[in-house]
Amino acid sequence: MIRKLHHGAFRCRDSEATRRFYEDFLGLPLAGALPIRQTQTGRPTDTLHTFYRLGDGSFIAFFEAPDLPFEFRHQHDFDLHLALEVDADTLRTMMARGRAEGIEVRGPSDHGFIDSAYFRDPNGYVVELCAKRAGHDEAMDPRLNGARKTLDRWTATRELVRP
Repeated sequence: MIRKLHHGAFRCRDSEATRRFYEDFLGLPLAGALPIRQTQTGRPTDTLHTFYRLGDGSFIAFFEAPDLPFEFRHQHDFDLHLALEVDADTLRTMMARGRAEGIEVRGPSDHGFIDSAYFRDPNGYVVELCAKRAGHDEAMDPRLNGARKTLDRWTATRELVRP
C-alpha cells in the first residue's frame, strides 16, 4: 500500500535561486543536497539533487543538470503546478510578502473548498498555496461528491468529440 508522498522531483535552472525561493521565501528547509557524478546506467553527469522538507515530512526535490538538455517552459496552471497547504493567515501573509518581494503572485482564488494563491518560482513552475475552507473534507469525499459519476460523464462526452 502506498503510504504517502516521499518527494516529487523537478528540474531546476539554478540550485541557489531555487533554494532562495523554496527555503527563504516559502520556508521549506533544505534537507539534502546530493551531487551525482554518474547515472545509474553508468553515464557521467554533473548534477545536483536537492530536497526541501514539508511539514508532514515529505519533500520537494530538484535536479540541476546543466550537462543534460532540458526545455524550461512557462507553465500554465492547468499544465503543471504544485499545491501546498497552508492556513488562511499564512495564505494572506505570503501573498503580501510575494508582492513586496517582486514575485509573480495571483489570487486569492475562491475554489469553493479552498482559497488559493499562485506564485511562479525561478524555474517557471507554478506553486499554489491553498487554505482549506469549511466543508473541505466533505467536498473531497468521493462518497459524497459524485467524483466517479462526474468523471464517467466527462469521459463519455469526451469520447464523442475526440479526433
